[in-house]
Amino acid sequence: MKKTVFSIALALVFGFSATATTPVDGEKKEVNVSQSTVTWKGYKVTGSHEGKINLKSGFLLMEGEKLTGGEFVVDMTSITNTDMTAGNGKEKLEGHLKSDDFFGVANHPTAKLVFTSVKPFDKNSKSYSVSGDLTIKGITKPVTLVVSMFENKATATIKVDRSKFDVRYGSGSFFDDLGDKAIYDEFDLVVDLAL
Repeated sequence: MKKTVFSIALALVFGFSATATTPVDGEKKEVNVSQSTVTWKGYKVTGSHEGKINLKSGFLLMEGEKLTGGEFVVDMTSITNTDMTAGNGKEKLEGHLKSDDFFGVANHPTAKLVFTSVKPFDKNSKSYSVSGDLTIKGITKPVTLVVSMFENKATATIKVDRSKFDVRYGSGSFFDDLGDKAIYDEFDLVVDLAL
């Protein structure tokens, strides 16, 4: 298959911009976005909430069977809640997550992740420690994640500190005396990719 060389100049996620510093050679494996899932889970003093977000596009770069790179765009307007039911706060929570208090999707409709470094855990491993640039609300910060490759799929787990992306609502990092209304800064993403 053809090899492609890419230098990524990112017109990012919610209108963000970032650049990958090192071009990566490899075979591009497009992700089947309709068969892939991104699950989020956020935590607060009194419990947690979880839901889904849709991938807009994505690919992995491979050298033979080795993962060497990747890039993903998430449709932030698709944020949904899955632990509540309609009429019991689900719509209110979804609207709040989309508002400027959280992800401001009217001005920042996408988020983006670009792999900058990929290292296998050992010589024969199909699991990798990945460093990347994550852009949310026009702010790009480095993140680390674990990616595991399988025949026609891949999984990734990532912990995101929302306070680094100016998502301040209910954050003890910015506000005092929140008590049991505090929402923890870190949230989890679990990504199941169909290739």
